[in-house]
Amino acid sequence: MSDYLELQSIRKRYGNANVLDDVNLQIREGELVTLLGPSGCGKSTLLRCIAGLADTDGGRILLDGKDIAKLPPRSREIGMVFQAYALFPNLTVSQNIEYGLKMRGIDKAARKNRSEELLAIVELTDKRDAYPQQLSGGQQQRVALARSLAVRPKVLLLDEPLSALDAQIRKNLRAEIRAIQRQFNMTTIFVTHDQEEALTLSDRVCLMNKGSIVQEGSPETVYTKPRTEFVARFMGSYNVLSRSDASRLFGNVKGTAHSFAIRPESVVLLNGRTEPLEPNRRIAEGMIRSVSILGNVIRYTVEAAGVRLTIDALNDGRSLPLAEQSPVLLALDESQLLHLEKEGA
Repeated sequence: MSDYLELQSIRKRYGNANVLDDVNLQIREGELVTLLGPSGCGKSTLLRCIAGLADTDGGRILLDGKDIAKLPPRSREIGMVFQAYALFPNLTVSQNIEYGLKMRGIDKAARKNRSEELLAIVELTDKRDAYPQQLSGGQQQRVALARSLAVRPKVLLLDEPLSALDAQIRKNLRAEIRAIQRQFNMTTIFVTHDQEEALTLSDRVCLMNKGSIVQEGSPETVYTKPRTEFVARFMGSYNVLSRSDASRLFGNVKGTAHSFAIRPESVVLLNGRTEPLEPNRRIAEGMIRSVSILGNVIRYTVEAAGVRLTIDALNDGRSLPLAEQSPVLLALDESQLLHLEKEGA
């Protein structure tokens, strides 16, 4: 499958700040790609450049082989949904959905048919005559999504559309967005700072930092194989270790890496019991410093060999959490130790 949307060396500056630094990205037709990163990393600016809401200072934006970088927003065939729903308060749900079609001169009957089709898809048929202020936040966001889809854009851009919603509504709506995206085979770019959102929604995740894409790949690859300290720290509760720390825990560590990472679920608490060790595992004595219950996971902070580790254990109800300031034995497996590259390497 060939690239459908291609960003070539996109650059953007605000004053002396280099907001986008030579960004390159290829997206296939029908793919959902998430731009993930901390606030200020450039992900929303990149989205606005694609939409034509911000000018670039260099580079090309190719959509289906055509450079659209100099076209006005209305000529780019791109739909965008913002964090703020931006619905017209004086228009009904149906009128909001039909607005873009009306501006394009589509006749009333065709507008109504398209509106009814989308109302059924976003499950708001009974709200067609309601006004935005009569809807919940999740319903308003579904109207905003339907309005963007009404004009049949070639690409759909979603700029943190769920961040203002409650946790359960957010989970439900992201599942709906994914289902709709697949139904329409819609090429989509989703911006978020939420790792869980990126991992559950995406075909591919692009992690950004300081105006650049620092790692991209499938959600599983980006989570399980972070290349640098930044990626490891941002993607979860990885334990990032210096070579000295790793040597104190694992002995003589192979390779030339200066830093390492190990996932919190990859260190096993033996709960004071001796158990048969698998190959590559070694025992370390530790002291529990803190305990946090995170739903189905118990998260421990454990100090071992002068190194603090975050360790996750399944909260399956079969045993009580270990107490703070109690000794514990750890099983460490060097095969789970990831060797990290230097930033920018």
